[in-house]
Amino acid sequence: MLGRNLNVISLAGIAFAVGMVVDGAIVVLENIMRLRQHHDPTSAASLGVRQVFGALLASTATTIAIFLPVIFIADVEGQMFTDLALTISIAVTVSLVVATLVLPALSVRFLENVQLTDKHTNVWQRVADAITRITDTPARRWAVIGGLMASSLGLTWWLLPAIDYLPPVKRDVIEAYLNFPPGRTVDSVDENIAQVINARLAPYYAGEKEPKLKNYYVYVPGPWGANIGARPEDPDDIDAVHALMRNEVMAGLQDVFVFTQQGNLFGDFEGSREVLIFLQGRDRTRLAATAQELQAALNQGLGNTNIRIQPPVQVSQPELRLVPRQRALAEAGWNSYQVASAVRAVGSGLYVGEYFDGDIRMDIMIRAAGWENPEDMGALPMVSPSGSVYRIEELVDMQRTVGPSQVFRRDGRRTTVVSVAAPEDASLQNYLERITAIADPIVRAGLPADGNFSYGGSASKLDQAILTMGSNFALALFILFVLMAALFRSIRDSALVMLAIPLATVGGVGLIRLLDLISFQPMDLLTMIGFVILLGLVVNNAILLVHQARRAEDEGLERRSAVRQAIAIRVRPIAMSSLTSLVGMMPLLLSPGAGSIVYRGLAAAIVGGMAVSMIFTLLLLPALLRLGETRGQPATPQLEEAYAD
Repeated sequence: MLGRNLNVISLAGIAFAVGMVVDGAIVVLENIMRLRQHHDPTSAASLGVRQVFGALLASTATTIAIFLPVIFIADVEGQMFTDLALTISIAVTVSLVVATLVLPALSVRFLENVQLTDKHTNVWQRVADAITRITDTPARRWAVIGGLMASSLGLTWWLLPAIDYLPPVKRDVIEAYLNFPPGRTVDSVDENIAQVINARLAPYYAGEKEPKLKNYYVYVPGPWGANIGARPEDPDDIDAVHALMRNEVMAGLQDVFVFTQQGNLFGDFEGSREVLIFLQGRDRTRLAATAQELQAALNQGLGNTNIRIQPPVQVSQPELRLVPRQRALAEAGWNSYQVASAVRAVGSGLYVGEYFDGDIRMDIMIRAAGWENPEDMGALPMVSPSGSVYRIEELVDMQRTVGPSQVFRRDGRRTTVVSVAAPEDASLQNYLERITAIADPIVRAGLPADGNFSYGGSASKLDQAILTMGSNFALALFILFVLMAALFRSIRDSALVMLAIPLATVGGVGLIRLLDLISFQPMDLLTMIGFVILLGLVVNNAILLVHQARRAEDEGLERRSAVRQAIAIRVRPIAMSSLTSLVGMMPLLLSPGAGSIVYRGLAAAIVGGMAVSMIFTLLLLPALLRLGETRGQPATPQLEEAYAD
C-alpha cells in the first residue's frame, strides 16, 4: 500500500518483528490464563485485556514513536532505514489489534475447557520476595540505583567502540580506475588501452576461460582516464575476478596508473572510506611539494594503503596561456572579461542562454570554426565595439608552457587533494586520528602564508552524521518522555521508565565489543540506529512494572506490597516476551550470509541491550518505585490474594 518493495532492509525489519509482534499476545494470554483460576473464560478474557491494555498501548506507542526520527532523517542512513521503520511500526500496530481483539475471542472459543497451572509460581514468588528484600531500606534502594546507573554509564563510556561511517558492504563487481599520462590522444587510448582491455576480457565473458563473467564494461570518458567493471557469473568467484583484473587484464599497460577494488553497496560516493585532505594556496609549486611530502609521510606511517594526489603534481600537460595586453584592450574599448569570453567562443564554446520548447531544455553555445595550432587561433579576427577589427594575438600575449592536466578549485581557490583510502578492518575514527597526527605538522610547515587545509570525504561526512544521529537520539528521548507522560498522566512515572535506558546501552555496547573480537564491527551509523530502536523496546518491561504497581496502589495495596505483587505477576510475561524478542533477532546477529554485515551491528545493539535490561530492570524499577515509601499498615494476605485474582 505504501509503494515499498521487499529488500534486504525490509526483510530485516520482518525478521526483527518476528520476536516483537508476540510480546502483546504473551502479556494478554498470560494474564487471561492466570485469571482463569478464579473466573469463567469469558470474564477472564474481558478482565485480562482490560488490566493490561494501558501498558500494551503505551509500549506499542513508544515503539512506533521511536521510529519517527529515523523516518525523517534526510541523510543516507534515514533513507535506507525508512523501510525498516515502516515494517516494524506496521507489524507492532497490527499485533496490538490482534492481541487485544482477536486473541481474547480465540481464547474463549478454543481454550474454553483448558485449565493451565503455572508450575513455576513458587519461582516467581521467590524472585519477588528477593527483590523486595534487596530494596527494603532507603540505603539499599539508593545503593541499587546508584550502583546500576553508575556502572552502566561508566561501562558504556569505557567500552564505547570507535565510530565509523557506513559498513564496508561489497557488491559482486570488481571496479578498476585508470589514470593516463598527460598528452595521451584519444586514438592512442582507444588503440593501446580500451581495445587491449576489451580483448582480454572477451574470452571470460564468452565462457572460453574461467572465471566466467556475467558482464563487463569499459568506459573511457576522455584521454585522461577510464573506468572498468567486471561482474562474475558466480558470486563466489569474486576474489578470482579481482585477481584476474589486477594480474592479467591490467598487466603491462604502459605509463598507466591502475587502482582496483570491489564495488561498494552504498556507491562509490557514500560508501567510500576515503579521507580527503584539501591543500589550498596560490603557490602551485608549494602545494605540489607539500602534497608529495605528505604522501611520502603517510605511506611510511600508515603502511600499505592507497594514497593518491589529485590533480597529479607532474606539470607536463601542454598549456597555452593568454595574458591580456591592458593598453591594447583599452584602445580597442574592451576589457579582460570580454576578451576571455571571446577566447572561450573560439575554444570549447561560450554559453549565451538556454532554449526550452516546453519539454526539453538545451544550452545555446557559440563556437567558432576550429583551428589546428596556436598561430591559427591568434590570427582569428575580432570586431571591437568601435567597429575596428583586431587579431586575437594583438590583444593578448600568447605563451606556450606546461601545466597540470587538471585544475581543481574549492570555494574558488586552487586546491590539491590528497586522498587516503582507509582499510576495511579499521574504524574511520581511529584511522582519521592517525592521519591527522601525521598530516597536521607537515601541512602547517609546508603551506605558504596564504594557504590553508581541511579534511573532507568520509571524514566530514562522519562528523556530520554523528551530529545528525546525536540530535535524533535526543529527539527520540524527548518523544518517549512526552508520550509516556501523556499515557501515564504522570511526569514522575515517565521519568522512572526513562531511567531504565542506560541499563540497555551498556548491554548493546558490550555485545558490539564482543562481536568485534570475532569479526570487525565498529560503531557505524546503522549500528547507531539500532540504539535508537532499542529505546522503544527496553521501556516495555519498565512500563509493565510501573503500570501494574500503580494500579495496585490505586486499588488499596500499600506501596511495598504493590511493588512486590507487580514483580510476582509480571516477571513471567517479561521473561517470555524478552526471550522471544531475543530469539527472534538472534539469526540476524549470527547469520554469516550475504548482506548480513548491513544489520549485524544493529542486531547486536538490540540483542545485547534487551538481554541486560531484562535483568537489570527488575532490580532498578522496584528501587525507583519505592523511593519515598512510608511504611503503612502492611497488606493482609487476603488483600494481596484478592488483588492478584
